[in-house]
Amino acid sequence: MEAESAAGGAPSTRRWRHALEDRRVLAPLLIAPAVIFIVLVVGLPFGWAIYLSLTDAIGGSLSGNWVGFDNFTNAWSDDNFQKALRNTLIFTFASQIIVVIGAAILSAFLVRDFRGRWIVRFLIVLPWAAPVVLSTITWLWILDSLYSVLNWTLDRLHLDNALVWLFDVTRFEEGAQVPLQWLGRPNLALAAITLVHAWRILPFAVVIFIAGRASIPNEVEDASKIDGATGLKKLWYVDLPLQLPIALVAVLFGIVFTAGDFAVVYILTAGGPFNSTQVLPTWAFQIGINSGSLGEGAAISLYLFPLLVVVTVAMLFFARRAQVS
Repeated sequence: MEAESAAGGAPSTRRWRHALEDRRVLAPLLIAPAVIFIVLVVGLPFGWAIYLSLTDAIGGSLSGNWVGFDNFTNAWSDDNFQKALRNTLIFTFASQIIVVIGAAILSAFLVRDFRGRWIVRFLIVLPWAAPVVLSTITWLWILDSLYSVLNWTLDRLHLDNALVWLFDVTRFEEGAQVPLQWLGRPNLALAAITLVHAWRILPFAVVIFIAGRASIPNEVEDASKIDGATGLKKLWYVDLPLQLPIALVAVLFGIVFTAGDFAVVYILTAGGPFNSTQVLPTWAFQIGINSGSLGEGAAISLYLFPLLVVVTVAMLFFARRAQVS
């Protein structure tokens, strides 16, 4: 009886084994956990945000009356929203320019063999690995108006007056000279949050650029040395063109991370002074959570979606064209 039972169960076991080895069955099973995770973590909140943006829901309630696109039109006509949208664009693209230039230079240096290279790599990756709140609070002390080590350094290097001229700020109040108010002047505050966020994203881009350099064939390196391409000339004419596809991917991730960033701006300035450094995530938080207008806050946050979709499609298109060419 046991032999017959084993013989009867063997074909069924073989059928399941063959089914699991079939790509049409195995592929959906392997990708299903990732799809379920994305739907639960991203899809449901995104769908709920769309629903709230079409209602007049307020804090303490998860539903409201249907108002259509009134929240979107009201937000668009608000001066603070337009300022937040403009700051988001400046904050995002200015920081990415700094990141790309810095990552290209640092990656060219870090691929060389020198004493202490791993320590330098660790120090560069540290801002990305450190908790965002901890690192941003550190910058809050660095940019403090009274105890700023940055102001002390700039004063010793005689660069503070150049910054005063560049950002067109005054250092005199009631006839007395005061330190640079990094987080108290609108233009200085916007520059500060841009630089701090670029400092945080830079390690991620450096790692990607180093990986891109590893994919460059040794024959290209040897040919560039024979042709006399060294230093900046090699970086501009050899390294950057070959790394363009992976650089575009790094820029794409950087734009997504930056446009949706909340912590850096909120910790450093909370959108101040006088809402001059508000970006879309912080303004959506201010309206939706602090002011209790969930519907309007959801509408403000959703303005990021078409912007990121356009940027993503454009970046992937150019990355594909660069890879083909």
